[in-house]
Amino acid sequence: MVKNSPALRVLVVDDEPLIRWSLAETLVDQGYQVVESGDAKSARSAVRDSSRAFDVVLLDFRLPDSEDLGLLASLRQSSPSSQIILMTAFGTPEVVRGALDLGAYKVVSKPFEMHDLALLVAQAGACR
Repeated sequence: MVKNSPALRVLVVDDEPLIRWSLAETLVDQGYQVVESGDAKSARSAVRDSSRAFDVVLLDFRLPDSEDLGLLASLRQSSPSSQIILMTAFGTPEVVRGALDLGAYKVVSKPFEMHDLALLVAQAGACR
């Protein structure tokens, strides 16, 4: 990260509080600005109400109010410059292909290593 550039803004969307917290802590330690959402409704609100687009969105595939790629499509439409990384324990070939077709930067299988995901966030942020 270049010293004079603003910190990457990352939206972490996951309904599991421990996963969301762990991701947020890891990314804050990397110097990123992190906003957390636990469901699709709050994720949509965070994107809509943000004064500056998120650079990267870490998006869980299955949420209490979203169990398909509809949220990914919605976030892609409302924030086309954001790089979206879909996280899933249900990464069937159809889900992966569908996510990539909708413009996801990458699909990551759960469980994952926090360090690996932090590196992926840096790579995605550099692509903006």
